[in-house]
Amino acid sequence: MTIANWCVLAACVLPVLTVGLAKAGAARLSRQNGGYDNQNPREWEAKLGGWQARAVAAQNNGFEAAPLFIAAVVLAQQALADQSRIDTLAMLFIGLRVAYVAVYLLNLGTIRTLVWTAGLATCVAILTLA
Repeated sequence: MTIANWCVLAACVLPVLTVGLAKAGAARLSRQNGGYDNQNPREWEAKLGGWQARAVAAQNNGFEAAPLFIAAVVLAQQALADQSRIDTLAMLFIGLRVAYVAVYLLNLGTIRTLVWTAGLATCVAILTLA
């Protein structure tokens, strides 16, 4: 399996880990407000505020960003583009997604937009290899 393929897996798992932060934070607060509600997770998410709400939003954005990244990697590999370039750009994308989550949780909106744009540009760069 190529590095880029591992990055595809990482792009699919990262959103789940991101919302896991919110759920773990809720578990710590469970004595105060009932904590994470696995019976009604969407209703629980709708009631969140602060960094936990941002973690859910970052998770949603991760799921939204994944299809373009996956398609870019698959199409570039099918076109037999230089695998080392695909791998490098795929690792860059994952690094940017991790940074995106961090700045989202820290509520740094302008930086978040810049990081998101860089991630989009990275996907486009991968696609241009095809």
